[in-house]
Amino acid sequence: MKVLAYNHRKDETKFFKEFSEKYNVEVVLTGKSPKMETAELAKGFDCISIITTIIDSELVKKFHELGVKFISTRTIGYDHIDLNEAKKLGIHVGNTTYSPNSVADYTIMMILMATRKMKLIMESNNVQDYSLVGIQGKELPNLTIGVIGTGKIGRTVIKHLSGFGCTILAHDIYEQEDVRIYSKYVELEYLFKNSDIITLHMPATDCNYHMINKDSLSKMKDGVYIINTARGSLINTNDFIEAIENGKVGGAALDVIEHETGLYYKDLKGQILSNKNLAILNSFPNVIVTPHTAFYTDQAVSDMIENSIKSCILFNENKDNPWMVI
Repeated sequence: MKVLAYNHRKDETKFFKEFSEKYNVEVVLTGKSPKMETAELAKGFDCISIITTIIDSELVKKFHELGVKFISTRTIGYDHIDLNEAKKLGIHVGNTTYSPNSVADYTIMMILMATRKMKLIMESNNVQDYSLVGIQGKELPNLTIGVIGTGKIGRTVIKHLSGFGCTILAHDIYEQEDVRIYSKYVELEYLFKNSDIITLHMPATDCNYHMINKDSLSKMKDGVYIINTARGSLINTNDFIEAIENGKVGGAALDVIEHETGLYYKDLKGQILSNKNLAILNSFPNVIVTPHTAFYTDQAVSDMIENSIKSCILFNENKDNPWMVI
């Protein structure tokens, strides 16, 4: 079988070579993104592999016309694909899983950087300001951390945080027994009211769109820290900026933001960015913004490629596919 892999990066090449040989699959690589102008590249391929480029209804229709039967995204999230249109046309969609340690480790790093005010420390150091003004941090054993979403990544975050001696609260509509070893499941409102730090680990769905908003922020402790390594749409950015400005949010670390598509993963030096809120967030001394790189480790990239290829094989052989979304 053949697979067309869009958005190929140089760091992926060795893994595509390794796993195409391992599974005896022909993988054609292109650095181009899937869009109307490049859709013809998919002609003759039953399966295509993509990353976070938006696949809207028009593009889904085009791929259907070209004979594409399966779209595998090399990501856990799949909110960038119009699933309704795909389902209507009979195109199947799958995601992938990868090492949860990648995002979990990054999350804990961001928690520590936010609570120890590392952005301000590093910026001051760069201009030879070695004073202690404004950089006093907090210690995790004195804090309560609320983890929203206890899938593989959320569970790993909780397990790793348990070694720091902090109190951990958890919330998920699907509770996991192993989570109870290290934390306590609580209602969402209780978590909002009692957490010093809140970290988000759920997919983007209609149900949790803008779950962090003016109302939910009002229920939180003054000076709460917010960490987001999940999806930008979980936070109403305008409400969030207001909460930072009035001191309700004491600090934040965001690896994802709303409307990041078209910005992240590109070199835009010297260009005017269309996302004004990104510039505002970057201007705050207590807000760390990174360009959706929490996933980016050698193991995770390897997993993403291998599992995307395996998913395409399982689809082609009409076998049970753990990564099948529709």
